[in-house]
Amino acid sequence: MVNDAETGYLWSLLWSESPGEDCPGQTKEERRMARHGENIRKRKDGRWEARYQIFDADKGRNIYRSVYGSTYEKAKEKRADAMEAAREKWDSAAKQRADGQETCIRIQFSQAAAGWLKEVLDQHKYSTYIKYESIYRVHLERIAGSCLLSDLSGQAFREKISDHLSEKGLSDSIRRSICCVANQILDFAGRKYSVCVPAWKPASVKTVKKPAETFTKAEQSRLFACIDDRQDKFKIALLLCLYTGMRLGELCALRWTDLDLRYRTVTVNRTVQRISVKGYTTKTVLMETDPKSKCSKRTIPLTAEMMELLEGLKEERPYVFGSDRPLEPRTMQYRFKRILQKAGIDVRNFHILRHTFATNCVESGMDVKTLSVILGHADVKITLNRYVHPTMDSQRQQIGRLLELYGQIRGQAA
Repeated sequence: MVNDAETGYLWSLLWSESPGEDCPGQTKEERRMARHGENIRKRKDGRWEARYQIFDADKGRNIYRSVYGSTYEKAKEKRADAMEAAREKWDSAAKQRADGQETCIRIQFSQAAAGWLKEVLDQHKYSTYIKYESIYRVHLERIAGSCLLSDLSGQAFREKISDHLSEKGLSDSIRRSICCVANQILDFAGRKYSVCVPAWKPASVKTVKKPAETFTKAEQSRLFACIDDRQDKFKIALLLCLYTGMRLGELCALRWTDLDLRYRTVTVNRTVQRISVKGYTTKTVLMETDPKSKCSKRTIPLTAEMMELLEGLKEERPYVFGSDRPLEPRTMQYRFKRILQKAGIDVRNFHILRHTFATNCVESGMDVKTLSVILGHADVKITLNRYVHPTMDSQRQQIGRLLELYGQIRGQAA
């Protein structure tokens, strides 16, 4: 916070126009103009240029600004107006900082959180709001809700957050979400109440990333055999995932209008998920929303065989795998579990179908950019780091190629 004495010093420094003093960092031309007395000169194009100094907060030093006029008097008048406007801006910023300091003495963290959550609700998907609201309510409200904004940069507040993050039972993902929500609330407080609270930077936690699972070739063979045996809509749904990499919610929300029979494509326009909604008697409500991100809205080509299987399910209902409503994701997960058990495969998470699809695409020679578009990723790095998993069979194949190379080298040496 800048006090009155510091403010007075800065003004005397920033707006001084002593003709005999050179400013550090001045060019030769600027020094020549300063010695002239008023920093006003006539340019070669006939215009008059008047310069003045102003403090640049981003650069942390004085810089020169210029105004131009058709005559000496107009240039001087413009400079006076520009300097007055800069003074008013400085005074306004100083008052805003002072008001913010006074405000943060009275405002609690919970009030800032409520304002931020309202902003999230207005600007983001409802499911995003519910996620953030849950993180705040469960993890931050109790330990930080009553803290004043003026105390947020204090050691006591930081220790409260650190102690909570170190509690057992919190996953690395939840810890990251807590820090993310806390920092976004602090950022909102800075914008809303003109206070500056440093972002919360917890000690980095070493995370051990578990490799995402995919079905082995043997498991895929047993799964396909089970799917081909007396097919129904649930088995065809699994097959569609293995051919497109669609997410569970996208699959359950698929409508007949999303299928283009002529061009053999499926378009992902929406998803479904269970969300906690206030005012309902049930704990959660099945809600149809936009997909995960803008890039998740995508069109995927289908094989003729896959399209034929889907056409066989055609009935007078809006949803391909549901009825008048989207298919319940929990129903699909239950059916998936039963199919795996029947195929003699260990029960896995439904998302393994998406991992398996991506890995099979890479092994069959598909370029990563194309795969990234099909999966609905904004960046190919996500595809490479998260969904492309070299199988043991693939690794053995590559090692086998190295053996062939060594054989050729040995033959040359002989």
